Amino acid sequence: MHRIVFLDRDSLPTRVRAPVFEHVWQEHDATQAHEVVERLAGATIAITNKVPLRAAALEQLPDLKLVAVAATGTDNVDLAACRARGIAVANIRDYSLVSVPEHSLALMLALRRNLRAYADDVEAGQWETSSRFCLLGHPIGDLAGSRLGIVGYGALGRKVAALGRAFGMQVSVTARSRIDDGDVTQLPLDELLQQCDVVSLHLPLTDETRNMIGARELALMKPGALLINTARGGLVDEAALADVLATGRIGAGFDVLSKEPPSPDNPLLRLRLPNFILTPHVAWASAGAMQTLADMLVDNIEAWAAGTPRNLV
Repeated sequence: MHRIVFLDRDSLPTRVRAPVFEHVWQEHDATQAHEVVERLAGATIAITNKVPLRAAALEQLPDLKLVAVAATGTDNVDLAACRARGIAVANIRDYSLVSVPEHSLALMLALRRNLRAYADDVEAGQWETSSRFCLLGHPIGDLAGSRLGIVGYGALGRKVAALGRAFGMQVSVTARSRIDDGDVTQLPLDELLQQCDVVSLHLPLTDETRNMIGARELALMKPGALLINTARGGLVDEAALADVLATGRIGAGFDVLSKEPPSPDNPLLRLRLPNFILTPHVAWASAGAMQTLADMLVDNIEAWAAGTPRNLV
């Protein structure tokens, strides 16, 4: 009989159905790193969203056969150690093809139209004391007619591109492989940064992509351009971004940070600027997307138990 342990059940606040095969199910609201070995002792299947599973812990879990990641990103799991020990790892794919792209566009629209600044003005009482019917203290721009740059052209990147085109944007893409899509222009990263009015990141965090957007790359961006990140916080040098945002040269909308929950000294947390919006890693979390994720999670576990594994990393 399989013993299944969900290490951070509170990270998925939606219904998770029971697998169809005989099993014992145990779940914990959250799990600290030092609790992993004790809680997974005797478990054959571990479910984790963000709880790290590193080599030192895996070495002490001889019964573990499957790590079911309740997310797309697997940077919290030591994949090499899992392979060495014959532990399968399955992740969730394409569950947020509506939620994340819509959040990305929402950030673009809010920044381009200065919604945060105008909402702050209303809360401060400026509209009711205005001599005119409207307030026009902040510039308002349109997405239509501007160029959207997509870095990473997987399923999410393609969906964001489609939404951008629906808003009348021209689309350029930076991707490792050749793209056969007549509606987009493929460019090297530096050229994309130089040419695009909005740059949206949609690629995983790896050793190659960590801090791929640093001070040099930010300096290449057009004045007034927007940088959108609903992928992984570690893709961008946060100190360098904070510095350039403080100058007002560009704007940014982020849903992710390099460490989550963030440290109080993260430079982006201190910013109170109209050209920056930070949301707490919720782009993925529409009610529909969460339920789809939960269903896919159990689908992955059932497929593995039936000997037909899917979504293996």
